[in-house]
Amino acid sequence: MATVHETAASAVQARNRISPHIYKTPLIPARSQENSTKPSTGTRILFKAENFQRTGSFKLRGAMSKLSAFSGSGNKLITASSGNHGIAAACAAQTLGRDLTVVLPENVVPAKLQKIKSYGVPVILHGRETGLAEQHAQRLAGSGLYSYVSPYNDPDIIAGQGTIALELLEQCEPGVTVDNIFIAMGGGGLISGIGSVMKAFNPRTKIWGVAAENSKALAASIAAGRVAEVEHRDTLADAVAGGMDADSVTLPLAMAVVDETVECNEDEIREAIRVLAFEENMIVEGSAALAFAGFRKVLDLVQGETSVVVLCGANYDRDSIKGVLLDI
Repeated sequence: MATVHETAASAVQARNRISPHIYKTPLIPARSQENSTKPSTGTRILFKAENFQRTGSFKLRGAMSKLSAFSGSGNKLITASSGNHGIAAACAAQTLGRDLTVVLPENVVPAKLQKIKSYGVPVILHGRETGLAEQHAQRLAGSGLYSYVSPYNDPDIIAGQGTIALELLEQCEPGVTVDNIFIAMGGGGLISGIGSVMKAFNPRTKIWGVAAENSKALAASIAAGRVAEVEHRDTLADAVAGGMDADSVTLPLAMAVVDETVECNEDEIREAIRVLAFEENMIVEGSAALAFAGFRKVLDLVQGETSVVVLCGANYDRDSIKGVLLDI
């Protein structure tokens, strides 16, 4: 099992492999804060804008990291996703010339399904949620016809996501220390990767894991100290929905790096989407708004500090986002 420092070192190696294929996304000060007429409290909010990443989410980093490190060049690959990892893996497969099949849950956001298909990869729809799609992909891989690529439970995937933190550390102004970083939690690849790099370079940075109340497998697992089963209900943060593998390598890393967890309900996620759209001029998907909702929920606890909110993606369903923004 990789340690925090080993994961951070792997992120440096991953960055060397994937940098030609990804965007270095901006670190943006909050517009609402910059334009505020209220006296400053010393609180600073920065957005790491992975919503501007190629393919529309951070997932491209992990997918490129894994597929560029994969040694079995002749093998067919199979993966599972709620959408964003599928888009990223399909893009990486096309870029790197890999043979990939993507398994998706039956309730996948239609816009995400169309993006995946646009890269010319075969798609299988199976199960009502992402965990069931993952189990089906794993069964197909068990037949010997494919090699399985986990969307999060893989050291190369985690290392790829950790490259976000390497960029962030370079982008901070001289003398600015990141006191807090807010990250949406799904299977744990994003928070494990970013958290490992941040803790390796600055152990005092507080890592906040933000979970959707309607699907909070990782938060429940951190609390239990083992992979826990939870009920999964529909959530605007669909990219973080679903269960975890019983042998997930993300859980011990998450337990090592996450300082606090915050749970947000659907109303809080919905309001965060609106604030990002109307005050920050950014329309993002629910999982990105989830991280901001977590920040807003504990704002009183981080007064006078510098906080980074990771906006992990912008692959939203148009009809769903329209209903949120118009409050219908």
